[in-house]
Amino acid sequence: MPLAAKKGKKKAATKTPKKSAKKPRERIVRAGEAPEPEDDSLAALRAAAAGCRRCPLWKPATQTVFGEGPEDARVLVVGEQPGDAEDLSGRPFVGPAGKLFDRALEELGLDRSRFYVTNAVKHFKFERRGKFRMHRSPDPSERAACRIWLDRELETIRPDVVVCLGAIAAKAVFGGKFRLMEDRGLWRKLADGTRAFATVHPSYVLRQRDDDSRHEAYANFVDDLSLLKRIRLTRK
Repeated sequence: MPLAAKKGKKKAATKTPKKSAKKPRERIVRAGEAPEPEDDSLAALRAAAAGCRRCPLWKPATQTVFGEGPEDARVLVVGEQPGDAEDLSGRPFVGPAGKLFDRALEELGLDRSRFYVTNAVKHFKFERRGKFRMHRSPDPSERAACRIWLDRELETIRPDVVVCLGAIAAKAVFGGKFRLMEDRGLWRKLADGTRAFATVHPSYVLRQRDDDSRHEAYANFVDDLSLLKRIRLTRK
């Protein structure tokens, strides 16, 4: 009796690997361009600004320094540009000028955490002198390139009051003919009805050469900011 034929081994079923979902291809941001925000939120605006290449200031800077504060803030404060401490931390007004600004608000009994604080230019422009990075004023083309971010912050926050600290901020809001030292501390109305005023940047106070000049400049700075004491800081 012939031996029974050996049964052939069954081939193991091979599983077809599942194709992973394709990730959306990230758009390469070229020089002179900026990403578009994914939606109308402040978070999306901040994320888009982080990839801004609209002017060359992003190259030497550590990072974009976007605004911070409540999205429903009634008061929006605009400074000029980040400094060294802001560039390293990624937060506006945390260096010496920011500390002086905080001191002035505290003396007036105002809570900075209720304000949205930003800058007209979002990258730190500087030149190196040894180990130090010295502030340089952004030129008109750099200010113009960064203007879209301030405009969108204003559109998103929709503040009742705008405070400009320094000439660069004031000209970004009021126009190039604005004269800071002549028109500081005076209420104005913007085209959309928003009330606004300008004063010096706190770094102006710090740059005064002697104690008497610094004391006078600081007192005038606080006096200008006292206009905010008449503002209700929370929305109804």
